[in-house]
This record gives sequence, C-alpha cells and structure tokens, in this order.
Amino acid sequence: MFELDPQLAADTLPMGDFPLCRLLLMNDAQYPWFILVPRREEVSEVFQLSGDDQRQLWKESVELAEVLKDVFAADKLNLATLGNVVAQLHMHVIVRRKEDPAWPAPVWGRHPVRPYTVEQVAQIREKLRLALDDDFTFWEEETR
Repeated sequence: MFELDPQLAADTLPMGDFPLCRLLLMNDAQYPWFILVPRREEVSEVFQLSGDDQRQLWKESVELAEVLKDVFAADKLNLATLGNVVAQLHMHVIVRRKEDPAWPAPVWGRHPVRPYTVEQVAQIREKLRLALDDDFTFWEEETR
C-alpha cells in the first residue's frame, strides 16, 4: 500500500491526485513549488516504474508544468528528481521567476522557509481548480 514519506508529509500540503501521482505543495510561500509522488510502493528511481508508469509520470509532470507556467507567470520551470534526502521517488516542479529570492540559484536551503497562510493556499487551490483537467482529483484538506 502506498504511503507518503514522513519528511514529504511534514514539509508539504496535499493538493490532490492525478491518475498516478499525488500532488503536493511545498509549504514555502517564497516559490510556487510542487511535488509529484507516484503512488507506488518502494520506488526510489524512475526506472523502477513500469514503462506505462514512466510515461504517465512524464505526462503528469509536463501537464503540471504547462499549467504552472501560465498560472504563475513563470520565467523558468525547474523539474527534478533528486532523492538525496527523501528516497521515495518524487518529481519537483518549481516555478521560478527572476524576482524570486533565490534567482538564479537553486531554491534548496537558500532562505528560511516561509509557510503559506490558509488564504494563500485557498488561492492556489482555486487557480489550480480552474486550470487542471478532469483527470485531477482535489483534496479538500485544510492546511496545517
């Protein structure tokens, strides 16, 4: 049974589910930073997914990136699977803007985290609700 890594659960806010991946929002209001986690057990590398799941992960990553580029007026999108700290396979999809606090450097550990307010999360949910296709199921969970 799929279980979200405890570190991902602690650092993120759940948004909902694509057919393969859980969509999470990194709880740092400095960057629109999303994470896709394939709902598969004990997978730490893309090549461990079936061919169909690999294609679905890429489809969901690209779909999300296209939506985020428009919704958040991105100058650049960063997509990455690193897993150096959290072994569970996850794809970072980070909106970058030239005026963001870390530009052009990576966002990791650059500045102290600034958690979202409940209102900010509600705004993000609404933007996504208007932009994502019907293959996405929103979670209505409150923020922490």
